[in-house]
Amino acid sequence: MKKLSLYMMALLSFGLIACNDDYGTEVAPQSNAQEAALQLSDVTVSSGVQTINIADLISGENGETPITIGTVKLNSPLPANTVLAADVQLATDADFQNVITVKALDFDETNQINLRPSTLQDAYFNGITRNPAEQQMYVRTILYAVTDGESVAIIGDQGIKYFDQRTVSLTPLFKVKISPAYYVIGAAGGWSADGARTQKFSHSDADVYEDPVFTIVIDSGGDDCWFAIGDDTALDAVAANDWSQLLGTKGESEDLTGTMDFRYNLGGDHSFHVQNAKKIRITLDMMEYSYTIEPVNISESYYLIGGPGEWNAESAMTMQFSHSSKDVFEDPVFTYTFEGSGSEMWFAFGDKEAIDAVANDTWNKLFGTKGDSKDLSGSFDYRYNLDGDHSFCVDGTAKYYRFTVNMSEKTYEIKVLDFAQYIWQAGNGNGWGSPAAPLYCPEGDGKYTGYMYLDGEFKFRSGEDNWNAPDWGTGGSEGTLAEQAGNLSATAGYYKVDVDLAAMTYGLTPITTIGIVGPAQAGGWNDDTDMTFNKETGAWEATLELAADELKFRANDGWDINWGGDTDNLTQGGANLKIAEAGTYFVQLFAFCDTKAYCVITKK
Repeated sequence: MKKLSLYMMALLSFGLIACNDDYGTEVAPQSNAQEAALQLSDVTVSSGVQTINIADLISGENGETPITIGTVKLNSPLPANTVLAADVQLATDADFQNVITVKALDFDETNQINLRPSTLQDAYFNGITRNPAEQQMYVRTILYAVTDGESVAIIGDQGIKYFDQRTVSLTPLFKVKISPAYYVIGAAGGWSADGARTQKFSHSDADVYEDPVFTIVIDSGGDDCWFAIGDDTALDAVAANDWSQLLGTKGESEDLTGTMDFRYNLGGDHSFHVQNAKKIRITLDMMEYSYTIEPVNISESYYLIGGPGEWNAESAMTMQFSHSSKDVFEDPVFTYTFEGSGSEMWFAFGDKEAIDAVANDTWNKLFGTKGDSKDLSGSFDYRYNLDGDHSFCVDGTAKYYRFTVNMSEKTYEIKVLDFAQYIWQAGNGNGWGSPAAPLYCPEGDGKYTGYMYLDGEFKFRSGEDNWNAPDWGTGGSEGTLAEQAGNLSATAGYYKVDVDLAAMTYGLTPITTIGIVGPAQAGGWNDDTDMTFNKETGAWEATLELAADELKFRANDGWDINWGGDTDNLTQGGANLKIAEAGTYFVQLFAFCDTKAYCVITKK
């Protein structure tokens, strides 16, 4: 069984390299270091090449030309059954932290330390960088003797001996050139260099050779979209009426995936062609010179027409669907919530182009249902593909309706919303529902408010003490909700929590202080006596001297959030509370929602 060299064990122990050299499939470290076959005094190493241009060494007629890193001179003969071996380390830093280790070729009678250029190229590409620029590299050699299959590094007084540490200039070989920026020319931006620079691909902050992927979402500019791709050099050439440096497809213009090349290599423009799409997402992998095109017929905005409004363009533009902050490729779902009227309500929807067409008395660009008008779910299409207007219809008797459309699947759902008076928060901050944390909806419009302690994950649910559907969690972007979805999250603290189940949104307002204010306490109406939140009781608490006078509770030293009224039924903006008799009091405020909030004021 071959044994791992001592120098390799040392390097592994320091975390410098990974062991990828071929010492056999089984390696076992020596438990005790054997005596080295060669001493330091037996060996000297002279320097080899100062510059390495892998392209020059890998393209010769007789195959690869070895890279001579150095030459070993032996001051005494090798012991019997012993051969030399070497590994070469190259790094971008003098401390050899960003390092690759390349196994040298077998020694011959010249005792040269030679590397195979392709082996160095692969190690550099995978271990240092993919950038083809010339770079100064630190280099050093580790020698070891192999006697009867056992490897022993040449050891110096301080441990592993590194020979001939110096710098070399290395120019790697790469077949691709990647520019720092790319642009789409054509499409909505037009066929000019200035227009193209408004259509710049996005890229990470990484080196383009480490991350060669570029992405962009563009407006098609029409139903028949043609475009090409170029870097700054290509656009400068276009400005000088030279179009040959743009990139085009190597396949058919309508291909949605494939590889690219420069027009001067393709013998024509080979532009990309996409039909019947409003937006197009393009992804480039410039290491492979490959592309992926994803057309989508989804607009940025949609509008309801009819229903709670009028059947005209002006009314429709006031009824815009809500959408998350995500790109329409990532989230094609749009929603609009409207109030019932008590009688049948008919409506359609469309994008800005369709609404503009309505203003010109063209109605066939609106969307209608492919099924019966009173279906509460189904699929939809343009009116010009249907045999009539196919408007949607609800009976109007519900308090609210939520109209949800998936523009990728061309499906819809109309949900009848009869909002309950309360919903409840359950999460880490209240033991997942005990004690209860209510939110109150006074108008039946789906807008709830409550006051509660949050600490990490939480959700909203329809049951005070159960998870009967529905419950509401993260909607996929900040501030949005979805039914039966994942947990929400908040930094530990007390909050005013607003939930709009009609719009499927929520908001958190931090409450950093709640204080007692008014002439019953020392600060009058200007300075509060701050209370302390007690997680165990769920109350804000304070012990203080009170005069026979008035007081209220307020948050964050302001009047936006304040509690007053009766001690057993505090409400926002309620009347001042009155203390009948001066004395020392222990005050607890249970700052829940309206109809649930109360306080306990106990004289000590």
